Amino acid sequence: MPDRAVSTDPMVGQFLSAVAFLVLLVLHTPSAAQERPKVFLGASSKTLGYSPLWVGAKRGFFEQQGLDVQLVLLRGVPMTLQALAAGSLQIGTGGPEPYMEASERGLDFVITGGIVNGMAQVIIAGKNYKTVEELRGGTFGANSLTSSTVTALKEALKQKGLEYPRDYKLLIIAGGSASNLTALQSGQITATTVAVPLNYAAEELGFNTLGRLLDTVPNFQAAAVVVRRSWAEKNRPVLVRFMKAMVQSHRWLHDNRDAAVEISVQGTPAQTCSRSQGLGILHAESRLAGGWRTEHGGNEAQPARVCRTIRSQGTVA
Repeated sequence: MPDRAVSTDPMVGQFLSAVAFLVLLVLHTPSAAQERPKVFLGASSKTLGYSPLWVGAKRGFFEQQGLDVQLVLLRGVPMTLQALAAGSLQIGTGGPEPYMEASERGLDFVITGGIVNGMAQVIIAGKNYKTVEELRGGTFGANSLTSSTVTALKEALKQKGLEYPRDYKLLIIAGGSASNLTALQSGQITATTVAVPLNYAAEELGFNTLGRLLDTVPNFQAAAVVVRRSWAEKNRPVLVRFMKAMVQSHRWLHDNRDAAVEISVQGTPAQTCSRSQGLGILHAESRLAGGWRTEHGGNEAQPARVCRTIRSQGTVA
């Protein structure tokens, strides 16, 4: 059988070289999945304080950092904490107190950042109550005994002369602000706290706003970003990219308040609130000791204040 002729045409040689180069390029180029690791992010509430999470997703900041972030809305911090502990989430959010308490029990949680460094909750009471003092002997709805909202609420009521459990009761209602508002409607509780902008929905239903937690408990770390230390140590580059995206989200929120309102109230009972109300909310929230400004220099002290407060209330030793 005759030997096959080998072409010496230079164009053929260039073509074969190009094919070989493309094959090597395909073999050595990471896939899209490898370039964009999937991260499950748990949000404990769809309220103004958690807006940076939705901004990061909707404005593409997570994607810009090469991450495939799946934002999962859960009913309150306890459920988010459980999912994070079980490994269903890589990153959790919510008030820092439950995570601190869990860490005291041996779970390897670590706070890596903050979402909003001030309370976005408002005290809402039944139609017959006009002042906080009139709530003595009543029942407050709460989603947890160790949440940041309850910690701040106890402190605010203490400043008004109401001590727990001497002067009022706490009833655990799962589901966050929306569920507490439903319980208030049914008469199950006397008062509760709802996060902005659900206070507008409460007022439209005829309930009374008795004050903002921000006015009595300023500069309090309301919501934090939490991960498992073991996961963070193995995935440091992913965590760093996530935190960079969060910085971008915070800066965008501060600089684009009009557009931020649309994202903040979308899908909430307050999505029909007026633009002027929404802008007022954003202006109020953005002054929370620097608000969403990541450049503010006082935030490091806030976890220490949370620790002092929850220790004084006996939440942790």
